[in-house]
Amino acid sequence: MSSNYAYDYIIKYIIIGDTGVGKSCLLLQFTDRRFQPAHDLTIGVEFGARFVDVEGKKIKLQIWDTAGQESFRSITRSYYRGAAGALLVYDITRRETFDHLLIWLEDARQHSNSNTTIMLIGNKSDLESKRAVSFAEGEAFAQQHGLFFMETSAKTADNVEESFVDTAKDIYEKIKQGVFDVSNESNGIKVGGHLQPKTLPLDTNNGNNCC
Repeated sequence: MSSNYAYDYIIKYIIIGDTGVGKSCLLLQFTDRRFQPAHDLTIGVEFGARFVDVEGKKIKLQIWDTAGQESFRSITRSYYRGAAGALLVYDITRRETFDHLLIWLEDARQHSNSNTTIMLIGNKSDLESKRAVSFAEGEAFAQQHGLFFMETSAKTADNVEESFVDTAKDIYEKIKQGVFDVSNESNGIKVGGHLQPKTLPLDTNNGNNCC
């Protein structure tokens, strides 16, 4: 990347899924590398950002963490169209969050760009003894619906970095292939911005003085 650019691309993400699956914890672990076990329910939409490197390109991920409650669904939908990437999250210890995936997926595909990269995430993999959804079930759902898939733990940070970065890698591949029209920011991608050049003091001596 040229040093004249603050970033090569801004890519917008949205995190969706039922309440309590760990969406906010995943975002916090990715952006701040910390885990906060007690977390207030997201009201509407929260935001986080971080830079990542993909094939030598400096990419800024802008991530919207959405509320899982039905009462906020209309707000969530308004963010779908501007997202190039979506993380669809369920809790491996709560079967109902897996059973609701199809509702979330259909909602996302109805309201988002058809080229949006979707990563299915089975969170709380550290709670193996409480597992209610097998890895194979998550993998099968992802394959059936054309999604990427990972199990993560926001608590231990296992696969958290990979889930966000691998999504960015797929989006960047689509950029290279011309799948995304990067001139249209409504697709969730913005091409790099120039850094402001440093201003030098004006030479008021006009070269008349000698040393």
